[in-house]
Amino acid sequence: MQGSMPPHFALFDTPVGACALAWGGHGIVGVLLPEATPAATRARLRRRHHGAIESPLPLALQTVVARIQALLTGARDDLADIELDLRELAPFQREVYALTRRIGPGRTRSYGEIASELGAPQAARAVGQALGANPFPIIVPCHRVLAAGAKAGGFSAPGGTRTKLRLLEIEGALLGGTPGLFDTP
Repeated sequence: MQGSMPPHFALFDTPVGACALAWGGHGIVGVLLPEATPAATRARLRRRHHGAIESPLPLALQTVVARIQALLTGARDDLADIELDLRELAPFQREVYALTRRIGPGRTRSYGEIASELGAPQAARAVGQALGANPFPIIVPCHRVLAAGAKAGGFSAPGGTRTKLRLLEIEGALLGGTPGLFDTP
């Protein structure tokens, strides 16, 4: 649980569905990509952040939400300056997330490249596990990290790999120099 006070959260609409943002006394503690319905997103957030209270967004976080919404319509904002509450995370996760946040919209890296940059070239699987537990998707753009050979790899958000590919498509990323999943011939 995030500290002694339960976090607050709000749902917000995006082109991919109703996402959620959770925050506490030390900043943003989570972001959720949409489930099939807003009610399902709300329920998943409450499972992840026990005791979370649905609340109006504070003014400072309204800007964050607007930036996420813009990114999900194709804006080129890397969201790298948004402060996150990383206190509950292991040092390895913090390092992986810091490197992942440097990947700009429309760009991709591989799990192996992130592992090599960490100085642990054999840790690609551990990088994947850290990204699979990412509590801040979109802000920590785990969808921009691919398996070897520019293959999608896994994605733990609702919709799995299809959601990952959709996010990359919105950003205009090319996988292996081929047209995107949603391009028409």
